[in-house]
Amino acid sequence: MAGALSHIRVLDLSRILAGPWAGQLLADMGADVIKVERPGEGDDTRRWGPPWVKDEAGEPTDIASYFLCANRNKRSITVDITQPEGQALIHRLVKQSDVVLENYKVGGLKKYGLDYASLAAINPRLVYCSITGFGQTGPYAPRAGYDFLIQGLGGLMSVTGRPDGEPGAGPMKAGVALTDILTGLYASNAVLAALSWREQSGLGQHIDMALLDVQVACLANQALGYLATGENPQRLGNSHPSIVPYQDFPTADGYMILAIGNDGQFQRFCAEAGQAELAHDARFSTNALRVQHRQELVPLLRQLTVQRSTAEWIAALEAKAVPCGPINQLSEVFADPQVQARGMQLSMPHPTSGQVPQVACPIKMSATPVENRRAPPNVGQHTDEVLQELGLGAEGIAQLRSQGVV
Repeated sequence: MAGALSHIRVLDLSRILAGPWAGQLLADMGADVIKVERPGEGDDTRRWGPPWVKDEAGEPTDIASYFLCANRNKRSITVDITQPEGQALIHRLVKQSDVVLENYKVGGLKKYGLDYASLAAINPRLVYCSITGFGQTGPYAPRAGYDFLIQGLGGLMSVTGRPDGEPGAGPMKAGVALTDILTGLYASNAVLAALSWREQSGLGQHIDMALLDVQVACLANQALGYLATGENPQRLGNSHPSIVPYQDFPTADGYMILAIGNDGQFQRFCAEAGQAELAHDARFSTNALRVQHRQELVPLLRQLTVQRSTAEWIAALEAKAVPCGPINQLSEVFADPQVQARGMQLSMPHPTSGQVPQVACPIKMSATPVENRRAPPNVGQHTDEVLQELGLGAEGIAQLRSQGVV
């Protein structure tokens, strides 16, 4: 069965993470995604190592694992868009494409005739998605935007990290480029919505995605808490601003997470811990009271949780329907039987490096399942193939190569 988007062609002019993440998601769902890269250079993340992928002999290659995380199921071509001949190739591809993804600075593609207005004149049905740090409008529009900067500017770091006064206190970024990832997810959603609207209207449109907009939107309950009260939320480490106990706790051999979301769960935890009376203490009997008396309750719970191992607590609490879990390292994540049962680790044949690892797409569709068709490509791996589909012969392609166009 062909993928849900097998009738869609995407021209991916983006680099790094947010744009390629959106492109990979569309490719996983069946779209023909053609990744356009700079001749001889390619996507910047191809050089973002270590870590490097190892070959079949266990030796490091020159393939950065960073690149592999966001470019599965794509075809790579190299085109120098600064040359008129390169721009002409992109124009020919646009005539046969449904979507363009790009993350150049605002106005950066206009001088090459590759901006939305220029390409929409060639293909009015084109859905053109621009991903920038700050969007196409506003005082910051000309600035370059990077995930780390946006996590700080957009407020995420103000609510992430240990509270003031604790060891290690201070603002902290997320351990992955979360703003880039979320922007890629929003972008792919927007592309699908635009394609759906095109079915009714016959017209494409321009999508303006900004990392800062996405970061502000994804502050979720923290943002609404501020807007409702006018008070800045504070860093709480692994604690939750509105639920207690909902954080990490020490055990006899490490740590575990308690995620108690209601009073019944708290009562069952206290009974299992041999302190049933805690659940009826006037300070702790409801969640609102537990939040109010967090500083008194949490030390009492820590004295209880250190009395058993993590595995013992998880076995006991799961049997009582009390949400809890370990804090896994990645080696433990990929060894977890549930992760394995869901097929979240893949190995795909690569043109030069044997088998390369992949983290699977998490989308499970019954009628049009995700297909793992291609490992992330080498730079320009499919240039000849795609140009031949445009009608160019071997002589024409060789001439373009000699001119440095491809």
